[in-house]
Amino acid sequence: MNKVKEKGSETQPRLLDKARSLPMSSGCYLMKNQREEILYVGKAKQLKPRVSSYFNASIKNTKTEILVSKIHDFEFIVTGNEAEALVLENNLIKKHSPKYNIRLKDDKSYPYVIVDNNEPFPRLVYARKFKRKAGLQVFGPFPTGSNIAEVLRLLTKSFRLRDCNLREFKSRKEPCLLYQIQQCSAPCVDYISEQEYATDLKLALSFLSGSAKKTLKAIEKKMLLAADSEQFEHAAILRDHLETLTQFSQTDQQRNAEYQGKERDVDIVAYHQGEIEVDIAIYMTRNGMLLGHKNFNFPVVDMTENVAEEVLQFLFHYYSESNDTLPSLVVTPFEEEGRTLLSQAFVLQERSIKVEHHSKKFQAMWQLAYEQSVEHQKVRINNQDSVFNGLNKLKELLNLKERPVVLECYDIAIFQGSSPTAARIVFHNGKADKKLYRHYHLEELPEGNNDFAMMGEVVKRRIKDGALPDVFVIDGGMGQVNIWRAALSEFQIDLPVVGIAKAKSAKGTEERLIIPNRTNPYLLHKNMSLFRILVQMRDEAHRFSRRLHHKQESKRTFSSWIDQIQGIGPKTKTTILTNIKISKAELAELSEDRIVLELGVDKKIARKIRAYFDSIS
Repeated sequence: MNKVKEKGSETQPRLLDKARSLPMSSGCYLMKNQREEILYVGKAKQLKPRVSSYFNASIKNTKTEILVSKIHDFEFIVTGNEAEALVLENNLIKKHSPKYNIRLKDDKSYPYVIVDNNEPFPRLVYARKFKRKAGLQVFGPFPTGSNIAEVLRLLTKSFRLRDCNLREFKSRKEPCLLYQIQQCSAPCVDYISEQEYATDLKLALSFLSGSAKKTLKAIEKKMLLAADSEQFEHAAILRDHLETLTQFSQTDQQRNAEYQGKERDVDIVAYHQGEIEVDIAIYMTRNGMLLGHKNFNFPVVDMTENVAEEVLQFLFHYYSESNDTLPSLVVTPFEEEGRTLLSQAFVLQERSIKVEHHSKKFQAMWQLAYEQSVEHQKVRINNQDSVFNGLNKLKELLNLKERPVVLECYDIAIFQGSSPTAARIVFHNGKADKKLYRHYHLEELPEGNNDFAMMGEVVKRRIKDGALPDVFVIDGGMGQVNIWRAALSEFQIDLPVVGIAKAKSAKGTEERLIIPNRTNPYLLHKNMSLFRILVQMRDEAHRFSRRLHHKQESKRTFSSWIDQIQGIGPKTKTTILTNIKISKAELAELSEDRIVLELGVDKKIARKIRAYFDSIS
């Protein structure tokens, strides 16, 4: 990595001179502010003219103008070609999450069935997200509304497969109730061999992999054997399972018949640029079946490149990060240069995805995808559902130069002066960014509750993390807002702070936005988009904060009496405190076997804990 850096005033001419010294090679550039935070990552076919274009007199749009006003420095990385630059750009955006890069979140996920063959006696698991690894079999995705969860349940019961988690499986010393009612073969206590279990599992998986007849025939055979043995109740259950699975199989075949003769794993991509936003629609076909569609959108003013380049960059990021099974073909509206660039980038990532234009073969489907992008945008904007509508309103209320992108909401939880905790919730463009959520364990103060001291502690620790938000949102009224502002001012930080608070009125309870230097609060029901964003943030902060707080209180209470039990050492105590998820009263009701499962301890320790509860009852 080469770093371009120079002392002196941060003037546009100086940055332009630096940009003109760059090579004509392909590569990536990283724009940085005075705090060395990366604001934007871009790629270029030729670095010199591309980076220079930011600092010449003819800046293209407001977004670029604001970005350039904050640039203090930049770095560049030379690559062999533009495809390598696209791959590198994607990796840098993932690593640094720059504020001015457009990042779109998946608006929906589809269900899968996964089988982890690394586990003994593998089970069927319903999942919407998963991490690929060796030994993991993945079936799907299945269309939303396909009832795959019910199918999974029936296959598990029909073939008596393991349904418990790995911890329960390893801890069990005798079969559970499911074995008694003939819904599990009890592999936990070796009532079935691995070979026999594998045969049953294979029959269940045949249904999911397209060989439904083989599975249905096996269930019918089990039903007839149960009837011959006069196990009529079990036979009736298997009959019901057979009917439901047969119906699912027939519906699945009908769906497949609709797309016979077409490519089996295809994504059709279309986008529409309106006056305010750009919408992207992806129609997905898997195993010859139309799975459904996904929609993404971002504001036009957020573009620093032309729309085709922004969409291409997004698509590459989307397929690099996707939890879905990848298509073998992506149909796009890009010109040949864009399609070639995307294809080469996929090759560099060792992804076998072809890229084609929406020719006659796919024109009808592409037209559907395009109409979806147009109509999705129209409905959202007409109904003011766009998050950007709310964020632009917040910009107006706070007199900001640009639309706020990153909002952070804080909530502090205290229980009778003990175990104070704080939660940080982060929203990026109106949507939760859960990887940036944080818990803070606060210092207990001898004088008890002290909002200023606790908020000051949170602010101090937050500043150390860097990359501050555009707006702080505090759960509370003007008092809490002023305390937070005062805490920020101690560190010479001038960022907008607002509060969200409920208040009673003649019309009932209202949600109000508390804004410093404004006489009356803003009533959030006047802008439902902003209402949804801020109320969701506040509720998320409550949930997240209370979760840690209750966990801390539970461990504190648990720790106080577990020390009274002889024979429990520090290592075992740590194991117990890590696993405990229920109250002392709930634990007191459990048997020794259930204590083993709940706390992850051996039988000897469980017996001591059970004896303790018996002695105080």
